[in-house]
Amino acid sequence: MAERTAEIDVDGTPEDVWVLVGDFGGIAGWMPGMESCRLEGENRILDTMGMTITEKLIARDDATRAITYAIVDGVPIESHEATITVTPTGSGSRVTWVVDAAPDEMADLMQGVYQGSLEALKAHVEG
Repeated sequence: MAERTAEIDVDGTPEDVWVLVGDFGGIAGWMPGMESCRLEGENRILDTMGMTITEKLIARDDATRAITYAIVDGVPIESHEATITVTPTGSGSRVTWVVDAAPDEMADLMQGVYQGSLEALKAHVEG
């Protein structure tokens, strides 16, 4: 397993950014390539690029503005767990997306996808 990190600073309060990031069922509103997202219990079902991916919510902590989930179906991956955290930095926020995945090549791939998604989040928040 390999751990990779994507992060970005956003000109928005941690509370405002958390409203978007902390909404487990709302990722299609800001993540590129998401055709749809629906919740079924603790799972979010994503339709993207001809694939249907199931992710399971593991933990959500509003106090620390962190959400942890795992891909459980739809991607050829041995294991996956990711945590997105929103923290204050200066007058804005830092959003960090840490992924632990196997095989290692999938961690590299996910880091690139997550970095691009954070750039889209920044554009969404900052207008």
